[in-house]
Amino acid sequence: MSNVLVIESSARQQGSVSRQLTEQFIARWQAAHPADQIQVRDLAVDQVPHLDANLLGGWMTPADQHSLAEQAALALSNTLTDEVLAADVLVLAAPMYNFAIPSTLKAWLDHVLRAGVTFKYSETGPQGLLTGKRAFVLTARGGIYAGGNMDHQEPYLRQVLAFIGIHDVSFIHAEGLNLGADFMEKGLAEAKAQLAELI
Repeated sequence: MSNVLVIESSARQQGSVSRQLTEQFIARWQAAHPADQIQVRDLAVDQVPHLDANLLGGWMTPADQHSLAEQAALALSNTLTDEVLAADVLVLAAPMYNFAIPSTLKAWLDHVLRAGVTFKYSETGPQGLLTGKRAFVLTARGGIYAGGNMDHQEPYLRQVLAFIGIHDVSFIHAEGLNLGADFMEKGLAEAKAQLAELI
């Protein structure tokens, strides 16, 4: 039995293509792996605070010197990190906002990229500690960006996931969604077909 952690980051609850993709992912995964446990964290509903002085203080000062605000910030970061540590499969749903990932997803990453927990520094440089995990990234994009120099999602997410030790990463892009009905239909159909094939 595996644990699957799904991270939703679309600001929209209705009409979101990335949410359509996660719905299909969950349905297909459950059909193929009925014993697996799936947890969904929706960053639009339960927003994660951006990195601030309280969280930095919680990480960097001794526990007996933490303020109440630092304790609260650290407790949330620990919860988010524990979810990632427990997951065998990580699913990131990431609509493209202004050529990049949503700020909510960046905030979540800032909580779970933890020195000494999800990565460490060694004599040869940083070393990811989350080896053996698999990740899927489901994107929704108004234009067509895959492989181009305006795609700041895939290179960034590949880098941060590799940084914490996750190298088995599959990207499923639904592209051309704002280029007209034909492009939208084609882009969504191709993404769903790729998703079905991967699962």
